[in-house]
Amino acid sequence: MTNQIKVYVEGVGELYTDENSTLEALSKQVYDKDYKRYLGARINNQVYHLHKNVKEDMYIKFLDNNCQDGYRIYTRTISAVFIMACKEIFPQFTVNIEHFLGQGLYAELEGDRTISFSEIEKIKLKMREIVEKDILIIRDKIPFKEGISLFEKFGHQDKVRLYKTLDREEIQVYRIGDYIDGFHGYLAPSTAYVEVFDLKYYYPGVIILFPSTHSNNIIPKFKEQKKLAKVFKDAKEWVDVLDLGYVGSLNEKILNGEIDEVIRVSEALHEKKIAEIADKICKDDDINMILIAGPSSSGKTTFAQRLAVHLKVNGKRPIAISIDDYFVDRESTPLNEKGEYDFEDLEAIDLKRFNEDLVKLLEGKEIELPKYNFIKGKSESSGVKIKVDKDHPIIVEGIHGLNPKLATYIPEKNKFKIYVSALTQLNIDAHNRISTTDARLIRRMVRDVKYRGNDVFKTFELWEGVTKGEEINIFPYQEEADVMFDSALVYELSILKKYVVPLLEEIDNSSVYYSESKRLLKFLNYFQDIEDERIIPPNSILREFIGGTGFNIH
Repeated sequence: MTNQIKVYVEGVGELYTDENSTLEALSKQVYDKDYKRYLGARINNQVYHLHKNVKEDMYIKFLDNNCQDGYRIYTRTISAVFIMACKEIFPQFTVNIEHFLGQGLYAELEGDRTISFSEIEKIKLKMREIVEKDILIIRDKIPFKEGISLFEKFGHQDKVRLYKTLDREEIQVYRIGDYIDGFHGYLAPSTAYVEVFDLKYYYPGVIILFPSTHSNNIIPKFKEQKKLAKVFKDAKEWVDVLDLGYVGSLNEKILNGEIDEVIRVSEALHEKKIAEIADKICKDDDINMILIAGPSSSGKTTFAQRLAVHLKVNGKRPIAISIDDYFVDRESTPLNEKGEYDFEDLEAIDLKRFNEDLVKLLEGKEIELPKYNFIKGKSESSGVKIKVDKDHPIIVEGIHGLNPKLATYIPEKNKFKIYVSALTQLNIDAHNRISTTDARLIRRMVRDVKYRGNDVFKTFELWEGVTKGEEINIFPYQEEADVMFDSALVYELSILKKYVVPLLEEIDNSSVYYSESKRLLKFLNYFQDIEDERIIPPNSILREFIGGTGFNIH
């Protein structure tokens, strides 16, 4: 008879299982027919795949698609199933998993090969077949040379390039039946775990749809974001021309001493795009208000300052107004579900006064700007009086900049709306994307430590609330923008790595942020360092985070 061991399962309590059980076997014991909803497990603040063996007195939390870690596992696994299906239908073409677009993951075939409407149904049927076969997914570490040989055999040249720039003795691979690939992070135990999915025709590629963290295992309705899709398309064309689509190619340029040119070209592209936006604004005499919004750590402040410079080149003299100075008094601030002041709620702003001041300015009248005292929680007199005309466009930067309710008194013809976000321009390889949220989190960690007196624990603590606020106050309005600006720099993670790695290494498994710190450390380990920062210009958006910027708007 097999010996029994005692374990603790969150939400269930104490129970006994066989001493040689895996986490997958235990989840089947606990959840019976619903076991496939659980894709991984958290033990001692660390995420594990379900093939891990169970040990005495383990405290286990099983992860479903409603939490971020479970969602990531589902995303990677359904991507693997999609890649396998395409490999059978289009054996001569490489699949590129590109980026998220709304609630779906955009993918396409390499080169000029498009996926036709009729071919999508073939892919979907093949995916169903792979899921129904319940193919075991085995995670394995193999010697470096063997891994390179396998990647070459399966046509993963992007992975070959990457690993040849890294000092590794072993390579982690996934075996799914006869197919072999590499993925950053865990996959489900078998293909049967990702049975809920759909595909949507999105020329020249396809959108992979699957449940979100808030959709209760139901596929959310796809909402097209054509402006965002265009920004991603333009970024991809740019990095493809420069052969900078994947981390391996970036690492090669760092190791070969070619990174200075990459930095110059990347920064010149930013400068060109900001100049084009300024030119567009100045060609329309009706525009006298510029509204800038974007998620945290997108570089909005530096963008606004650089835009102001280019407006001045065009003969304009922009004046900046801070939405933060229009906060209502503390006692009038809306509360969130925890009963805490919600400063990101639109109603935290004195919209009536804000709009009345804007109208006065547009009518050529003088106003005195308010100044919000954050210590007292009250609006005070600033003593700063301003008056504008057609040569003095007003720049308003803040999270609500694209919300139609912010400046309701002002006609749309007088507004120019800009969405700024760091839409990472390169991926780890063809099958492993880089999360735009992760890139912004890394930026914020560096800035918080250098300039805001927050350690990495505080940044993690705040981040959940920040991203939740973005889902409510920013992302729903991004398509309202007249222009989108991608503030990502293709080389930036190779700069930020040396700042953020020591911060993440401070976190041990006693912290609830341990699994996130380990995940980010593994991710950053793919990047070669850029040590010399002297070539980065002082007005670079990256300087907002690492230091060296000296902009002010007057």
